[in-house]
Amino acid sequence: MKRKKETTALIHAQPSESMQTKNKAPMSDGSGSKMSIYDYEQKYTRKESVRGVRFAIFLLATLIGVFLFVLLALLSLRVYEINEYAGYVVAALCLLLFVFIYIVPLVKIFTTGYFITNVNAFTARRAQQHNRRLRHDIAERMIDLSASVDNVGWYDSRLVGELAVALQTRDEKLLRRSLSDLYRGSVKKSAKLLIFKSSLKSAAYSALSQTASIDAALVVTVNLQLVKDLVFLYGFRPSDRRLVRIFLQVVQNSLIAYGLSGINVGGTVVRTMGDAVKNIPFLGAALASIIDSSVQGLTNGALTTVIGYQTIRYLNREYHLQDVLDEISLEGSEVEIEEACAELETELKRKKKDVA
Repeated sequence: MKRKKETTALIHAQPSESMQTKNKAPMSDGSGSKMSIYDYEQKYTRKESVRGVRFAIFLLATLIGVFLFVLLALLSLRVYEINEYAGYVVAALCLLLFVFIYIVPLVKIFTTGYFITNVNAFTARRAQQHNRRLRHDIAERMIDLSASVDNVGWYDSRLVGELAVALQTRDEKLLRRSLSDLYRGSVKKSAKLLIFKSSLKSAAYSALSQTASIDAALVVTVNLQLVKDLVFLYGFRPSDRRLVRIFLQVVQNSLIAYGLSGINVGGTVVRTMGDAVKNIPFLGAALASIIDSSVQGLTNGALTTVIGYQTIRYLNREYHLQDVLDEISLEGSEVEIEEACAELETELKRKKKDVA
């Protein structure tokens, strides 16, 4: 009952000043007219193999999964060498962990919708319709989340109220404007907080573990969880092509974390300190250990920060592109296609008569 009342309150929220202002002028190509699909295609569309991109995603996701599975298997084997029964218990726990820290985030990422922005004259209309439905889904989820989860704090309540009004009145321009304001404001702030917390977690765990396999497994886990959380926050995921780049970064981060443990950074730094620690072996060894752990933690935390900002950069760019695509003029392209088909039909009829 409480959830219904809150949702009703959002729907009947008073329109803000931004709702009372005139709608923004449509995007143009600089001459005062709407951008055509051909201008959009030339500026934003890139040739790509859909099958190739999907195969690359599958390959990278499999690679990440195999790498993580091997790391967890190594951990189980190490415990098994110490105690057989403890090894079986750890193996079972690692299997459950694999499901929750790899399978679940991956499924949630892949089952979230994405905006179609890499289009041409033949696919633009279908992409616009798809993107419009996705915007509605995002708005409904934000409204539902704000109404059902206490103190979620991710979304500006005033703008969520505008989304509710826009859905009820079927005002597409208000819906787009409110979503854009959310992404520039409270969502951006919440995304930065998520990235900071994940980076801090990655740094702290790496500093404590001091083991190559555990470090790498932690980095994979935290990175995937961060991407999943950002996708959930924004309500959509990056396109397949950009998801390939994100997964490549996850692989790179995990390999760096795995190799970093073999580099004795602390010992190198301590040796440069000369007489200050030369006659104090214990202090030198302790200082080397502290420096090693702090450098590893800082590096892994920084890598997590990079992947977080890379993800939100892709998300923001694709939201902007679908906004541009929604404003382009398709009438000219459709008329031209119809005229070309009619001309082709006429020419074929003429040739058929000539042959007869």
